[in-house]
Parts: sequence; C-alpha cells; structure tokens
Amino acid sequence: MDDLRDKYIQAIAGAEDEAALEALRLEAVGKKGEISLKMRELGKMSAEERQIAGPKLNALKDEINAALAAKKAALGDAALDARLREEWLDVTLPGRPMRTGSIHPISQVTEELTAIFADMGFSVAEGPQIDTDWYNFDALNIPGHHPARAEMDTFYMHRDDGDNRPPHVLRTHTSPVQIRHMEKYGAPCRIIAPGRVYRADYDQTHTPMFHQVEGLAIDRDISMANLKWVLEEFFAAFFEVDGIKTRFRASHFPFTEPSAEVDIQCSWEDGQLKIGEGDGWLEVLGSGMVHPKVLQAAGVDPSEWQGFAFGMGIDRIAMLKYGIPDLRAFFDSDLRWLKHYGFSSLGVPTLHGGLSA
Repeated sequence: MDDLRDKYIQAIAGAEDEAALEALRLEAVGKKGEISLKMRELGKMSAEERQIAGPKLNALKDEINAALAAKKAALGDAALDARLREEWLDVTLPGRPMRTGSIHPISQVTEELTAIFADMGFSVAEGPQIDTDWYNFDALNIPGHHPARAEMDTFYMHRDDGDNRPPHVLRTHTSPVQIRHMEKYGAPCRIIAPGRVYRADYDQTHTPMFHQVEGLAIDRDISMANLKWVLEEFFAAFFEVDGIKTRFRASHFPFTEPSAEVDIQCSWEDGQLKIGEGDGWLEVLGSGMVHPKVLQAAGVDPSEWQGFAFGMGIDRIAMLKYGIPDLRAFFDSDLRWLKHYGFSSLGVPTLHGGLSA
C-alpha cells in the first residue's frame, strides 16, 4: 500500500496540466481506479483483515484526493500568473460607451400630447385599425358619394366572391374610435384617440400610413368656447409658448356642425418657422361641434347631449415643434436620422409647466 501511495503522490506532483491531473484521478480513485478496486476487495476479507486494511485504504484515498485538490489549485494559480504576465490592462483609459436606444419622435409626441390632455381630464381610447365602412364613414355622416370613400383615397380590404360581410377598410382617421366609445360607454365622455391611420397618398407632406389624434368631449352644456379653451391650452403646453394666438375659420366636415379649421400664430424668418409670434398663420387641425347624426349613430340622444370634436396629425405637429422638414423621413430614413431626431428619455411637458418623466 505504501508503494501505491508513493506511485500516485509522485505522479500527481509531476502533472503538468489539469487534463493530466484528471487522468490520474480516474486512474487512482475513479469508479474503476486502482484504489477503488482495492476497496471493493474489503468485502472478501475476514473481519480481522478488514479492521486492518479498511482504515489504511480510507486514509490513502483521502490523502490522494487531498493531493489532487492541492495540485489543481496550484495549476490554476500558475495559469493565472502566466496570464497576468502576458496580458495587461490600462485602468486609466475611459470606459467603453454604452449604446443606448432612442425614442422615435412620433412616440415622444404621442406621449407629450397624451400627458397634456390627461391634465385636462381626457382619457385615451383605442380601436381597430381595420374597421367596417359603417364605422369609418356612415356613422360619421360621410355620404356614399364623398370623395374619401373612393378607392383612390381609401384602402379597401380584398373580399372573395360570395363574401357578404360589410366592406372593411384601413381606417382613414381615428374618428371611428369615438363612435365605438360612445356605443359602449354612452355620455358624458372626454377622450382622445391617438393611432395609425391610412390613406392612398404619398408626397413630402403625406404618407400612406401616418398618425392622428382625435378628441371628443360630450356633455349637456358644451360649446365652441370650451373647444377653443382646450385647444389654446394644448398649444401653449405643447409648443411651450404662453398666450399663443389661434384663429378659427369656418369650414365643412360631415361629422361636425358648425365646423372650423384652426390656425396658430407663426412667422417665417430666414426660412425658419417660429410658432407663437409674427403676423402669419398656420393651419394645424380641423374641429367643430359634433353633428347630431353622429351622436344618433352612436346611440347618444342629441336632444340631451352635445359636444365638440377635433383632429390633428401627430406627425405634422411633431414636424412643426422639432423642425423636421419631410414627413416621409419618419418612416424611410436610416438610423442616422433617428440619432439626430430621436429622444433619449420621455421628458413630457404638462399644463402646469416643467417636465414629467
């Protein structure tokens, strides 16, 4: 047994790497190792022989395991020392910059306007982007001969022969959300409906897919004066200009009566647009008092309830606020554009001033 001990202690001391050390472990104390096989022979011995051989074999096994562990630690320390001698680290160098994502301007502006209207008591309502032509047109008092219902302006969903379901369209505005909300919750209500909309148009100021926000307020005693106050408060908070002037021009929309286009005060200096100053005017949205037929279509009695509605392009007001020249750049530009116009955090203006994260 002493010969066995000397054999493995010397072999372990001479092992040059962990692979050689593992081979020795298997040879000595593995399941089929030399020492393990001798321990199995204890069962064939007499009681007196086991009392002598057993303690010696256990002591030998413990000594070999201890030698293996010590050698493994020594090999690890030697490998670390060699690596430290070969490699170096300059701790005075600046850290590597972390690449962080940025928030798209459309997402930023959506968060901004949601926070501003929330301060005025408006909640957010949502609806499907594929809707029936009843919700998209008929319920909003848009007649069948209206140009917006032509296939050159609206994306209609394909229908197989024999499909008798009503026509479906990619919604051309988020106004259908107003109908669905009033159908479900009735009146009174105060909501905004931001989201994607689709129209067959494409140029510097139009894209086939863009973003709108519709606003709706229904109660027993609401007037155009309330509409004017809400919009002026929004413009002041969004563009961060106190006392911004607005101009309401009579217009026509099938879903409101009376209807008005809304302009805001602006100026052009050296090709740069400035909001809230000068003698110029810039159209930003359409608005008006909700047409009684729209209320009826949504199941709201127009003899008891009335209200106002407005709609504006989120992409358009983002362009105005942040100086983005081309609407198409929101959707087909590379990451360099997003790095220039993107936002690192959601600093959202509120009616009461300051930013809310």
